[in-house]
Amino acid sequence: MSLELLARAPVGLLPVLIFLVILVYMDSYKLVTLRSVLAVIVMGGLTAIAAMVVNGALLNVFDISFQSFARYLAPWVEEIFKASVIVYLFRSNRIGFLVDSAIMGFAVGAGFALVENLQYLQMQSSASFAVWVVRGFGTAIMHGGVAAIFAIMSQALTERQMKINPLYYLPGLIVAVFLHSVFNHFLVAPVLQTVGTLVILPFLLQLVFQKSSQALHEWLELDFDADADLIAMIESGHFTESKIGEFLDDLREKFEGPIVVDMLCYLRVYTELAIRAKAALIARENGLELPVGERTREKFEELRYLENSIGKTGCLAMKPFLQIERKDLWQMHVIDRQGTRAKTKSQSGR
Repeated sequence: MSLELLARAPVGLLPVLIFLVILVYMDSYKLVTLRSVLAVIVMGGLTAIAAMVVNGALLNVFDISFQSFARYLAPWVEEIFKASVIVYLFRSNRIGFLVDSAIMGFAVGAGFALVENLQYLQMQSSASFAVWVVRGFGTAIMHGGVAAIFAIMSQALTERQMKINPLYYLPGLIVAVFLHSVFNHFLVAPVLQTVGTLVILPFLLQLVFQKSSQALHEWLELDFDADADLIAMIESGHFTESKIGEFLDDLREKFEGPIVVDMLCYLRVYTELAIRAKAALIARENGLELPVGERTREKFEELRYLENSIGKTGCLAMKPFLQIERKDLWQMHVIDRQGTRAKTKSQSGR
């Protein structure tokens, strides 16, 4: 590899990573960990390899020029692969808010762009410096940007849904494919298009971060008070005329007494953990990090025991009352992950 090529390579590879680092730094709540971001970058790189294989096969099937393929078919293939990673993150409760969506979506696109540009580096080693400027500051940022837009739109459409209809993902996918296709048309000079991408995308993501931060702050305040009131009501035992009482009366007709008692215990433990998760986020907003203690880890073990005792049918019966949203499952995933990490450190230190 020539020195000239070594000088050009960072221009094609580093800008998208620097952009991603800035996004992570902008997240005041630090909702995603560096380890998660790195894992998603790797997953994005794997989707690039898969897309290359599929694109190569499709080029042999369809009798069209490479330019037409790049404009109309390749965007569908590539955005579907990138979207599959983001959908997995949604379904496994790794994403809870728009900030998470923007960062994780861009991370998928960054991984995709890195692998694609590495391949281009091998195949087009003689490409001019201007080409690498366009690929590094334009094409790579575009891959991250459209994946982030898909994630943001999907989050906005599905955040209150437990059983997500695949159709909710379609608008974001169509927009991502459309923007990708428009970029590949190069309607203006490539350098101007690159400049436009660098101007518009940060502005849009900044708006998303501001809106998400405000929404997260409001959600923490409202849900924290509601959870605290629920715990106080359960501990007082005076909930006969409340929604909890109506809920328990309905369950007594369908489940045995011991199961109903376990359901009430489950409701209490779940709400206590939800309060703990929200307290951790509020502390993080103010620059503090609350440690996960042994008591919290014990509550997770109790929660899992109660889930097994209640059974799948009982857990499904509780969801309408709990009004569980993906944000709630996400916060439980965050606190559970912290507890597991703290337990691992404690064991390794013995």
